[in-house]
Amino acid sequence: MPKVANQSSHQPNFSDRVYDVVARIPYGHVTTYGSIARALGEARSARMVGWAVNAPPPELNLPCHRVVNRIGYLSGGWHFGHPDIMRDALLDEGVTFVDEYQVDMKRHYWDPSLDSPAADEVNDLEDIPDLE
Repeated sequence: MPKVANQSSHQPNFSDRVYDVVARIPYGHVTTYGSIARALGEARSARMVGWAVNAPPPELNLPCHRVVNRIGYLSGGWHFGHPDIMRDALLDEGVTFVDEYQVDMKRHYWDPSLDSPAADEVNDLEDIPDLE
């Protein structure tokens, strides 16, 4: 019987990959379901991201309140009991809003596809050996 690529024991499942991205959302920033899906190479899977973010294992203590819809609306707000709870958590982090439940995306959007661990490991140019 052939192995299915996603069922390999060394590859994380979709939800685990989502949780990895959510864990990296910086304090005071938000990202979108679609941005997470695109960063995972699954551009048409924003709803699957939403399902994963709706039910993460509690022990992961993820900042799921930092995931909003494409226009910054707190579409996941009911997961927390009421959108006010999600809004208050974001306000505590200094996130500003353009409407009652819509984040100012121009100020607080974080693109997970631009967040590369490899980029963080690059030191200043002075650390590059002189080739002359």
